[in-house]
Amino acid sequence: MDGAHLRTLLSSVRYEVLPAKTTEDEVLAHVPRDVVITVTASPVKGLDPTLDLADRLAAHGYRVVPHVPARLLRDGAHLEDVVDRLRETGVDDVFVPAGDADPPAGAYDGALPVLRALSELGGPFARVGITGYPESHPFIHDDLTIQAMWDKRAHATYIVSNLCFDPRVLGDWVGRVRRRGVTLPVHVGVAGPVQRAKLLAVATKIGVGESTRFLTRHTSWFLRFAIPGGYSPDRLLARGGKALTRSSAGVAGLHVFTFNQIAETEQWRRTLLDRSGG
Repeated sequence: MDGAHLRTLLSSVRYEVLPAKTTEDEVLAHVPRDVVITVTASPVKGLDPTLDLADRLAAHGYRVVPHVPARLLRDGAHLEDVVDRLRETGVDDVFVPAGDADPPAGAYDGALPVLRALSELGGPFARVGITGYPESHPFIHDDLTIQAMWDKRAHATYIVSNLCFDPRVLGDWVGRVRRRGVTLPVHVGVAGPVQRAKLLAVATKIGVGESTRFLTRHTSWFLRFAIPGGYSPDRLLARGGKALTRSSAGVAGLHVFTFNQIAETEQWRRTLLDRSGG
């Protein structure tokens, strides 16, 4: 990938963070205001920590995207309360995955009913993101995930791809999405420069029950981080250049999973920008 294309991707970036005790301070200390911050939601802790952190970061001048997993919403009234709270703080962008809560907290077991409900509320957010799965979902067949994306596209404005470690798989997936007629811009999900030990530490901190679920669902992630030379965000971007930057791909930028290694992630981005002449 040439320097210009790399700068474009790194200049249009989103950092995904966990709503932990130190997250706000870490963001304020290391992340410039032009970087979008997305805040995950925990099946164990519920939506309140996500909404609280989103409120505070928005007040600091960040563009914040809270995750609103369908399976954490109790009912339509709860959804309306969440919408009202976010609109009061000026949040105009939400990410709506199905979520991992099992069983669901209430009436919604997938993202599509929530997306439809938001449309029925008049589309209170200017931007609404949905999930894409370049690498196979652990429990859902690939054809079903792409069909679900097709069903959700009318209610969304962009796609965030889940973690992908293989540029060839990523390119093939983007092509399949486009051939299906889904034209929403894609924010490509990549893991930041996190070490395996730190990833394990994050998994432990997010709660015993949730940590077990995290480790079970994402065993392959740890294997990739553990093997010397097994994963590098630099290599992924370099090898995936054509897939990420051709105009037909419709890639809007990078969605970086920081695993709360916020300072390290921003330093990595700045280093690559400097190398590419940015």
